[in-house]
Amino acid sequence: MDGTALKRRASKFASVRLLNPVMVRLLEAGVVPRGWALLETTGRRSGQPRRVPVGDGLRGERFWIVAEHGRHADYVRNIERDPRVRVKARGRWRAGTAHVLADEDPRALLRALKRPLNDAGLLVMATEPLVVRIDLDP
Repeated sequence: MDGTALKRRASKFASVRLLNPVMVRLLEAGVVPRGWALLETTGRRSGQPRRVPVGDGLRGERFWIVAEHGRHADYVRNIERDPRVRVKARGRWRAGTAHVLADEDPRALLRALKRPLNDAGLLVMATEPLVVRIDLDP
């Protein structure tokens, strides 16, 4: 196993098994840690709703995400199968359509979003950062 795959595996274990379950419960309960949001996709195999915490990328009528492991992230694969999603940001659920933007510069987006704590951690663990833009419904 190469270094990138090992890093991705360790990061995925820490987030999926340790961080995400706690954060999802907090976000669902409305106890919103600053800078976080909840993304809901439809499972590509199960068809069931799948929720994952993400950095708060709400900017106007768009929501921006940098997926730290690119297309290796389950939620990115779910989006590629069904781009209709919901985002709970700042206490409110909003529906929208997600677009995977492989040609966008993830580091430039992170600088524009100005979330230094969230983004520093993301960059440390990232193996294949990938930009996702969600166009929110009016």
